[in-house]
Amino acid sequence: MSDTALTPGIRAGRLNAAAYDENFGDLHPRLDDHEALVAADRCYFCHDAPCVTACPTDIDIPLFIRQIATGTPEAAAKTILSQNILGGMCARVCPTETLCEEACVRETAEGKPVLIGQLQRYATDVLMDQGSHPFARAEATGKRIAVVGAGPAGLSCAHRLAMRGHDVTVFDGRAKPGGLNEYGIAAYKSVDHFAEREVEWLLQIGGITVETGKRLGNDLTLKQLQADHDAVFLGIGLGGVNALGLEAEEKDGITNAVDFIADLRQASDLAKLPVGRDVVVIGGGMTAVDAAVQAKLLGALNVSLVYRRGRERMNASTFEQDLAASKGVRIITNAQPIAIHGNGAVREVEFEYADDDLKPTGQTFRLPADQVFKAIGQTLDGDGLPDLDGRKIAVTDTGRTSIAGVWAGGDCAAGGDDLTVTAVAEGRDAAEDIHASLMG
Repeated sequence: MSDTALTPGIRAGRLNAAAYDENFGDLHPRLDDHEALVAADRCYFCHDAPCVTACPTDIDIPLFIRQIATGTPEAAAKTILSQNILGGMCARVCPTETLCEEACVRETAEGKPVLIGQLQRYATDVLMDQGSHPFARAEATGKRIAVVGAGPAGLSCAHRLAMRGHDVTVFDGRAKPGGLNEYGIAAYKSVDHFAEREVEWLLQIGGITVETGKRLGNDLTLKQLQADHDAVFLGIGLGGVNALGLEAEEKDGITNAVDFIADLRQASDLAKLPVGRDVVVIGGGMTAVDAAVQAKLLGALNVSLVYRRGRERMNASTFEQDLAASKGVRIITNAQPIAIHGNGAVREVEFEYADDDLKPTGQTFRLPADQVFKAIGQTLDGDGLPDLDGRKIAVTDTGRTSIAGVWAGGDCAAGGDDLTVTAVAEGRDAAEDIHASLMG
């Protein structure tokens, strides 16, 4: 935030300490034992459960809920983690309201699903609090695999490979492993350094070495990684950020939403994090909502989220949209930015209304802004990569790329949606294919 810290209108310490603590408290506090039993008792334990089909990692949801109902949350956690090793984080951040819970029979019949996400968090938290790791490494194979990117896909892949007996080195360009779980998720969704603790817990499997500060293209080359390892998995995410394509886009006060969220997640004192009085967020996905809500929670007076299409086309779920509105964020739809005004620093952003086909209507308006966050999508960043499918790495259903011995998964790979749970599934499935390939 150093580029905007001295911009007029952007300052730190807008709230008192108690307000920061309240605003950034846990969005969905963990269920207690009684609450978990009551929630589990609502499950019908469907034989052909639609919630399982809706889960990208194919967790046996009726089984783990039954295990909670019978007083064995540790067993429930192992059921979850055997399919989704980052089940604790996914329970916190996955849009369960549009995945498993939307498919729940209780939701269909009553409009009130079983609290699958919160039950998943309850079980995985109980196990992690015990400090135990329920999986053990197989006999060493002597095979060495490089995993580039310590986000959900990379960590999932690394854990499964280590469990199969392989030695894994995970490389990541940032100072900490975790990827978007550590740097890209709203602070109120993952409190008490949970992302960091989950990585430490995952590494208890053994056989995984993490090397930070090493980025593909700068410090590593794909060719050298292939020469030094028996296989390579790319879980590099999307490092580039789309530009608005407007003149004066580099004015002071304009920054990428992902950078703002990362700064907030790593801040030791939120009172020292500057935020504008009038904040405008451009975009309609989860990142846009996370940036807008957190700007409001930091003390911004006016926060507007502006999206170019209608609300039904926003990538952010209805729950996330409603959360933003409940925190005082103004959501404006069917409007595109056409100009940025200000002398040196941004003062206003001008928009033009458009229909759902992005056809301009000719009607314009301006929003005052001393801080603007761009959240209109990210792009793949890197040279010498395997063949692309559009703007992402082309892969098979098991993650194989156009280069023999190189797999990919997560946000950098084509075909999936950009969700943590999907990245975990793709990393896991690629690991199994790598194992099968290496072991004949």
